[in-house]
Amino acid sequence: MSHAGRFLAGHATHPDWRMALALAAAQIDARAAAVGQGAPAGLGLVYLTDHYAAQAGALHQALREQWPHCTWAGCTGVGVAAEGVEYFDEPALVLMICPLPASQFEVFSGASPLGRIDPHAALVHADASAPDMQELIHELAGRMRSGYLFGGLVSSRTAPAQLAAGVWQGGLSGVAFTREVGFVSRVTQGCQPAGTQRVVTAAERNIVLELDGRPALPCLLDDLGVGLDNPRDALPRLRATLAGLTDAGDTAFGRGGQFGPDVRVRHLIGLDPGRHAVAVADQVEAGMHLTFCTRDVHAARRDLVRICSEIRDEVDAEGDGAARIAGAVYVSCAGRGGPHFGAPSAELQIVRHALGDVPLVGFFAGGEIARHHLYGYTGVLTVFTQG
Repeated sequence: MSHAGRFLAGHATHPDWRMALALAAAQIDARAAAVGQGAPAGLGLVYLTDHYAAQAGALHQALREQWPHCTWAGCTGVGVAAEGVEYFDEPALVLMICPLPASQFEVFSGASPLGRIDPHAALVHADASAPDMQELIHELAGRMRSGYLFGGLVSSRTAPAQLAAGVWQGGLSGVAFTREVGFVSRVTQGCQPAGTQRVVTAAERNIVLELDGRPALPCLLDDLGVGLDNPRDALPRLRATLAGLTDAGDTAFGRGGQFGPDVRVRHLIGLDPGRHAVAVADQVEAGMHLTFCTRDVHAARRDLVRICSEIRDEVDAEGDGAARIAGAVYVSCAGRGGPHFGAPSAELQIVRHALGDVPLVGFFAGGEIARHHLYGYTGVLTVFTQG
């Protein structure tokens, strides 16, 4: 990304989207003037809370008029994120202009498929209601030279909206980048293993019948240390338990015994005492690994600090440290954020403290995308480098 400078970010909350845009635009223009940049041009990223979803078309038109030399991409979220700030349950938007040459990126959607550049990686916004979403993600990742995607499922309590040189609903949209755009990306997990890693030895679609050759339900109860003969104690524990799935041959655990990026956390959606089975919110096959787990704020905080440190170390290894970070995109689960981490904006404050004061935007998703996987309860932090 040798031709690009530092990204320009702005964010605001206001009942009127026009005022929020004006406030955020003033921040961007002031930052451009402070570093001697001319009229901002290149790629624009915009994330808006679902309070503005109905006005997405008018907002996109206003962005084009404000910065005619930018191509815009983004989506709605139940919350949006900026530099150390989270906006939940309030009308807000976050903007970032990435001064990339047009030859280094391509905005795509169902109405405008990829075809202009040689794609190395892509930022993806996806509609959770689209059929076969996992297959669509796999197919798109297969078209990338690196095989790497990052992004998330659009979240909204109203009609979800995707922005990709227009406003769309359904399917996939986003931005593909050439290999000249440098980036470092990591996945942070938000769950703590509650038992040992087990091998799925029998399954039917989303029903886990056997683990390690034993009926699955007794394995779950053993790992939690509860019994169905005492439902008052067992049910709260069962409701708080999830399943971490890993494909055969992938690595489940990273540093400190925490889940690594190959693990996809899914809800338990039912128990079958008749067959001594467990139902999971995903397709399960024999040979996969399964680890029962619980959401854990302390583990999530430690793991978030870890990935920020790893990113900083990787950037520092190439020289100039934070000066080489042009900007960042952070996509986190809608079930995380300040409410999960214990204080308003707590998650983004952790990122800012660990990563430094860098331009950053993002949103809180209905599922997170990294590589060719669709995750839950995770955060995906991607830092763009310059020079």
